[in-house]
Amino acid sequence: MSSLTAAFVSDPVELRSNATEDDLQVVIRAAYRQVLGNAHLMESQRLTSAESLLRNGDITVREFVRQVAKSDLYQSLFFNTNSAYRFIELNCKHLLGRAPLEQKEISDHVQICNGQGYEAEIDSYIDSDEYTQNFGENIVPYPRSISSQTGIKNVGFNRMLSLLGGSATSDSSNQAQLIATVASNLPQKIKLSSVANSGASSTTGKRFRITAAKSGGAKVRVSNISYEVSYAQMSKQIKNIQKMGGKILSITEVG
Repeated sequence: MSSLTAAFVSDPVELRSNATEDDLQVVIRAAYRQVLGNAHLMESQRLTSAESLLRNGDITVREFVRQVAKSDLYQSLFFNTNSAYRFIELNCKHLLGRAPLEQKEISDHVQICNGQGYEAEIDSYIDSDEYTQNFGENIVPYPRSISSQTGIKNVGFNRMLSLLGGSATSDSSNQAQLIATVASNLPQKIKLSSVANSGASSTTGKRFRITAAKSGGAKVRVSNISYEVSYAQMSKQIKNIQKMGGKILSITEVG
């Protein structure tokens, strides 16, 4: 095991039936750290009501995770100021302990978020069979794809390490980390400074269609616009769309 991998490997944190108050606090801290992306949490920001419900056995760890992910704090950190792609990227990391698997998964979640709303997007992870099989009711989600896992491709290892960054880092960046490599189904290089400098563009001649929602102002209805770009142009085009206030709806390979 490499030192980089070892920095993130730890035993899953589980709330057991005979837990003491100290055990409970370990679980609560682990849940906040995982779901909030290692963000600094002030005492006034703690979900004291949800903590009490967990302490009394009225909710499970799964439901506590759900309440943290649906909190105003989570929304302010990861939803309000991020693109849909970055939001979904972080939801996969925080709630399923892995990076997005493929472009279709991201596109499906974009549709859930846009069509059914924020809470439905959060529920889609926590109510999934994948969540149940890996965490059940009382295990705190953890970065599980940094070791071999059934159903997760090897490419997910590097992607997850890129999302983790380091044990002392947080998820405050609003820049999507994996958008181009997931869309093109290419391996992720760890410590990418940018997609344009990754060298990945030289390995593919693929072209992609980026569909975005473009607002024409307060009195003009939101319309969709598409751009066809090469892999090498993708990162720059995404940044331009976001700079102009657009939201990425989908990225598909042009046949």
